[in-house]
Amino acid sequence: MSPTKPIKYSTISILSLAHMLNDMYSNYLPQMLPFLVAATALTTTRAAILVSVFTISSSFIQPLFGYFLDRQGKRWLVHVGTLWMAIMLSLTGLVHNYLLLVVLAGLAGLGTAAFHPQASTMITVVSGDRKAVFLSTFVAFGNIGFALSPLLLVPLFQTYGLHATIYTVIPGIFVALLLFFFAPKNDVLGGNAPTLLEVLHSLRSARSELLTITGIIAIRSLAYTGLLTILPLYFQAQKLSSIASSHLVFIMLFSGAIGGVIGGLISDNYGRKPLIVSSLILSTPLFYGFLHSHGTLSIVFLALAGASLLSSFSVTVVAAQEAIPNNKSLAAGLSMGFAGGIGGLMVIIIGRIGDLYGLSSAISILFFLPLVAGIIALFMKSRPSAKAGRLSARC
Repeated sequence: MSPTKPIKYSTISILSLAHMLNDMYSNYLPQMLPFLVAATALTTTRAAILVSVFTISSSFIQPLFGYFLDRQGKRWLVHVGTLWMAIMLSLTGLVHNYLLLVVLAGLAGLGTAAFHPQASTMITVVSGDRKAVFLSTFVAFGNIGFALSPLLLVPLFQTYGLHATIYTVIPGIFVALLLFFFAPKNDVLGGNAPTLLEVLHSLRSARSELLTITGIIAIRSLAYTGLLTILPLYFQAQKLSSIASSHLVFIMLFSGAIGGVIGGLISDNYGRKPLIVSSLILSTPLFYGFLHSHGTLSIVFLALAGASLLSSFSVTVVAAQEAIPNNKSLAAGLSMGFAGGIGGLMVIIIGRIGDLYGLSSAISILFFLPLVAGIIALFMKSRPSAKAGRLSARC
């Protein structure tokens, strides 16, 4: 057994657990929305703005953190970022002013913006030639955290009210301490820090490929964030109970976590582009199948749609890192952050459509978007699969 393996797997385990908690917080505000709407008569547009502000602040700042981390490798950002987000979100149920709520959402987003580029770069550096598989595992834990949010938070808010948000800081404190003592040291990144000129040269040389990947992620992010925002409101309008609604969202997100791992395995064996194109194009008919069916069949369609939509999540991050391999944190920031922020910003438009034309119209648009992203993915650069690279290296 290689002596590096215990370090590799312990790093992946610690960071994946932290990612699960981090993304549970990232799906915090959508679970509050039905309760906020009931308590304050919040419009769909204002609800979408609240989620978008968190998404934007957590996303657009990520490339800046990514560039900073490529140069500095600041380990402390993973635990400070997690604790910061936990504190900000735990205060949201205690305020009654909408503008203050928006400010807290924006401040909370900075925490996850600090966490993701550093943590994802640590994962890819220790993953050898299995980057997509291990990053998919890391992402899968994040998606499990997303999936657990409705199961844990909806019963909490329903039983104790929105003031119970103050108690949700406790898991954040626990994981921040775990990261403080056990996260890998700065030297896990290694290598020389890139200069600004080197970064600009990397971006220019890969601009066409990065623009394509960014477009794919932005549209997929709009569909994903939009569904997280609109689906609970749609289920509420369909007279589903909060608990039943949370179960359906859990099914979609948990299936997405499983799909992410499977997608990583497939992309390592058959290439990034085929996986991204096929999974996104397949998502749209599966989502429409959910919308136009009933009972168990409808739930099966929703699970398959969630798995298909999120199976390319980590694969697009790895594709961006392969496009600019000397700037992995910046690539993670661009793909997980900036592109996702563009999608988050556009959710406000979807919310407005929901107010003007009904939530069913907004949902139908969101279901159509993965097909658009899949068509754009046809223009991605084709690269040899990781499996092909391993085989050629042995020859």
